[in-house]
Amino acid sequence: MTMNDTCPSCSSKGMSVFYEVDGIPVHSCLMLKTREDSLEFPRDNLKLGLCENCGFVSNVVFNPKYSAYSAAYEDQQSFSPTFNKFAQQLAERIVNKHGLWGKRVVEIGCGKGDFLALVCELGDNYGVGIDPTCVKERIKSSVADKITVIPDYYSEKYSEHVGELIMCRHTLEHIYETKAFTTTIRRSIGDRLETVVFFEIPDGMRVVKDMAFEDIYYEHCSYFSPGSAARLFRGTGYDVTEVALEYDDQYLLIEAKPAKPTQNGKPSSVETEHPLEEGVAVMTGYANDFSKQIGATLDGWRENVTRMRDEGRRPVIWGSGSKCVAFLTTIGLNEEVAHVVDINPHRHGKFIPGLGKEIKSPEFLKSYDPEVVIVMNRIYTDEIRDLLAKIGLSPEIVAL
Repeated sequence: MTMNDTCPSCSSKGMSVFYEVDGIPVHSCLMLKTREDSLEFPRDNLKLGLCENCGFVSNVVFNPKYSAYSAAYEDQQSFSPTFNKFAQQLAERIVNKHGLWGKRVVEIGCGKGDFLALVCELGDNYGVGIDPTCVKERIKSSVADKITVIPDYYSEKYSEHVGELIMCRHTLEHIYETKAFTTTIRRSIGDRLETVVFFEIPDGMRVVKDMAFEDIYYEHCSYFSPGSAARLFRGTGYDVTEVALEYDDQYLLIEAKPAKPTQNGKPSSVETEHPLEEGVAVMTGYANDFSKQIGATLDGWRENVTRMRDEGRRPVIWGSGSKCVAFLTTIGLNEEVAHVVDINPHRHGKFIPGLGKEIKSPEFLKSYDPEVVIVMNRIYTDEIRDLLAKIGLSPEIVAL
């Protein structure tokens, strides 16, 4: 195992490891057809290291050979009314703020294309979505014919695709060489200084501060705080115009524009810090606390779930995505939770990587009648309670 001690975000030496998990699935959203495929799924180790210079957190033993994304990667969230409301409001804000009507919009890492389609619908825009997991036929939109899908990884060869807006949502955390990635985008923009760049990523500071171990998994090799994200963009030729937290403060939003070039031709960023940006010492303190306390947190969840099972309360998990895989594999649970359900119909009947569990629809719970439903994301609690009530169930809901 080779440890990378150079920060992928600022190129400084010195990554201090503060958290380790061994033998976790290398993907958590690849849908597998059989239980055998699930149980035989590749595993690897994870070590989170903190950069002492910029505060960036990275899996210092990440192996890029496992970055194999395809149409089998299923992370679509648009089956949730809660998520759709957020996405609608965010898209409206972006379109209105930047006057995106009849413009060109590029989304790097567009997933199944839901958000790109929404932005195109709202402003009658033209879209380009670049993502190896995207399936054109899954884009159900009145403007689908105005959206070009490139089912591939973003690279220099797609630098011609620069619109008035470049979006990248929940993708940067999957990129190990983060500095190289944002530099490539900046180079593709060139002298088109009015281009708006919008990134949305999980707030890594919340993950470390709250010891949210369920948000730490192998394909997320990069964890940004508001400060480290802003420092990355300024360091790679952008002026950061907005830093914000959204979605119950789980998501970190960064807006930027390409910095003006100086006389030597290199971009020179405006060194203006935003109110949410924290210093490196803050992240260092959170990482130290995480290292000292995470063991007790994991033990507590393991004991609680085991007790639920032993008491015959039939606990189930709601949400079969990355949080579920991280939650169960990190604390070493499997048989203690018999079933996992999800509202995404494209997941039903598939198996979770590493656990051998078939993903059920919520309707399955009618016959199983659990006494406890463990919700993987607290923001969906009310939505899930309403769905359970509609099928005649009122179990205790325990949210992470």
